Amino acid sequence: MSKIKDKERILKAARERPQVTYKGKPIRLSVDFSTETVQARREWHEIFDVLKGKNLQPRILYPSRLSFGMEGEIESFPDKQKLREFITKKPVLQEMLKGLI
Repeated sequence: MSKIKDKERILKAARERPQVTYKGKPIRLSVDFSTETVQARREWHEIFDVLKGKNLQPRILYPSRLSFGMEGEIESFPDKQKLREFITKKPVLQEMLKGLI
């Protein structure tokens, strides 16, 4: 139980301060993802790489949403099914992601 309280205290301090240091060295704190979240984010990996290669500025948002910019708009998808539905209207994306979804 004390580890959970320590973690909460450290994360609270990180949110309140712009920079956290430990023994005089700056450190960066990040979110601790569950196994399910890590796996869900991994599923976007191949699609993410293709979109990155095409300069569409992809991002994986918490917990596992894919987001990218296209034609001046930012599109966001919670799962591959929603992405499939979207690309049916975008032949360029259909070609880019052929075989991945």
